[in-house]
Amino acid sequence: MLKKRIVPVQLLLGDRLVKTVRFDTFRDVGDPVASSKVYSSQDADELVFLNIDREHRSADRLLRLLERVSEVCFMPLSMGGGLRTLDEIDALIRGGADKVVINSAAYRDRDLLSRAADRFGAQAVVVSIDVRRDPTTGTPRLYSDCGRREEPVTLEEHIAGVIAAGAGELFVNSIDRDGTMEGYDVDLIGRVCSLSGVPVIACGGAGNYTHMKDAFLATSVEALACGSLFNFGDNNPLRAKAFLGNYGLPFKNI
Repeated sequence: MLKKRIVPVQLLLGDRLVKTVRFDTFRDVGDPVASSKVYSSQDADELVFLNIDREHRSADRLLRLLERVSEVCFMPLSMGGGLRTLDEIDALIRGGADKVVINSAAYRDRDLLSRAADRFGAQAVVVSIDVRRDPTTGTPRLYSDCGRREEPVTLEEHIAGVIAAGAGELFVNSIDRDGTMEGYDVDLIGRVCSLSGVPVIACGGAGNYTHMKDAFLATSVEALACGSLFNFGDNNPLRAKAFLGNYGLPFKNI
């Protein structure tokens, strides 16, 4: 059985970390470098950094942060938020990022995924898919631009398209569950996993280790991402792995 992963997500707004609720209200949760150093000591499998600043959507801030984080953090790093060009992706990979996370550009420039995969390998290209359910029908609707723009494509069409273009991993995030700590959207995760031939990271809703256990056991998801769970309360990846290992879930330290 392939080993599962636990992935803290760090949302960047300016030079600080924040935690959002349904992509809207947010709280300051600290310094990204200090937080990364802590996660490095707590056996996180990798870190995802997403720049959610809706006005400053360039790689420059990510590059500056990457240089500082690389000095204290010794695990795979994924960087994203507003990436639009191969030059930006090139700069992040050469600067020490193991993967880049692409969302909005994946809807409008599929060729960017192909060129990035050709240059750096598909394993370095992660496509982020932000999903909000239709309040009446429950149908998954896809959004870009930090949840502000609904995209006229179905979940099935988008997953097939980005994988064909070169995506080596998917990062699915439930906007409805983001920051609520009410549990993952397990049905959504299962649906994405059934449609995907590449690894899936699922995010949005973790409030306790049981939520993680339920998502891992009910789906084939390879990794679960957490924000609020590790920001609020005495929780960390090492303790999560110890709990989840009791249910036969394999991790690198279990």
